Amino acid sequence: MGVPFDTATTDRLLSTTRAVRKRLDLDRPVERDVILDCIRLSQQAPTGSNSQGWRWVIVTEPDRRARLAELYRSGGAAYMRAAASDEGGPVDEQLARVRESARHLLEVIDRVPVLAIPCIRGRVTDVRYAASFFGSIHPAIWSFQLALRSRGLGSVWTTFHLAHEQEAADLLGIPADVTQAAMLPVAYTLGTDFKPAKRQPAEEITFWETWQD
Repeated sequence: MGVPFDTATTDRLLSTTRAVRKRLDLDRPVERDVILDCIRLSQQAPTGSNSQGWRWVIVTEPDRRARLAELYRSGGAAYMRAAASDEGGPVDEQLARVRESARHLLEVIDRVPVLAIPCIRGRVTDVRYAASFFGSIHPAIWSFQLALRSRGLGSVWTTFHLAHEQEAADLLGIPADVTQAAMLPVAYTLGTDFKPAKRQPAEEITFWETWQD
């Protein structure tokens, strides 16, 4: 029997789903049904004890997006200050591009047509359970991003607004027993010709049987 999927297509999807900031189409609306289709696919991701505690808050209303953008910019200020302080030292080309695109997103995030906030029921009260807790929402977020990419949309996993999680919860009516895991700006992309990023060879980061330095 052959492989169950076209590996060339799936490998291309997996290797070219990038963090998209500068190539988000700020003017093209995103259909509600497209978002729902991607959420349906995300629900097939694994979740601890089959708890299925995922919840999504999708924000499209301009004033509410603008208020979320204020929280995002405030939360990102410390990162941008740290990045600016490093600008005198050596920075590789890839990191420089990431920082530039992060600055761009800070400027335009209120114009991105959809801000998607993935949430999960519960709160982390014991660090021993943090990995399993977030392991029940992170796979769903990535599945959502892959589904977006396959439909010509892009996104980026952001967390700056979580510096003001309570303010965001108040704005969106999120209950106290629900954790926001991220915020994903979502839009159609300007072109679809994304390429794999430069990474270390797998052989250099893989240890067989025991850790090696």
